[in-house]
Amino acid sequence: QVQLVESGGGLVQAGGSLRLSCSASGGTLVTMAVGWFRQAPGKEREFVAAVTSWSGNSLFYTDSVKGRFTISRDNAKNTVYLQMNSLKPEDTAVYVCAAGLGYSRNSYYSQSRYAYWGQGTQVTVSS
Repeated sequence: QVQLVESGGGLVQAGGSLRLSCSASGGTLVTMAVGWFRQAPGKEREFVAAVTSWSGNSLFYTDSVKGRFTISRDNAKNTVYLQMNSLKPEDTAVYVCAAGLGYSRNSYYSQSRYAYWGQGTQVTVSS
């Protein structure tokens, strides 16, 4: 059973940066697609970014973070990162990483693609 643990969240001023990490135990992320989702208070969970399995040649982002966030993977460390720059107050949310099969009929943007979920890390951006 793959277990995912997020870290790196915190409080930052608008315009600042944070790097989130998603580390796995009980299995390897190398063969899995990994996504980041976020949920703000009173809102539904939404897709943020995803990276394909193995070398992670394909990256996916929601429009609101394009040009500001970068997802990457370090297979040697069994970890996926989300570098977040130019943070805005509207980025405030609990960020959750998720992992799923490298191949799936479900879209990378869809929560149904991912079988394993972490507990999340809080990101708060002050204005």
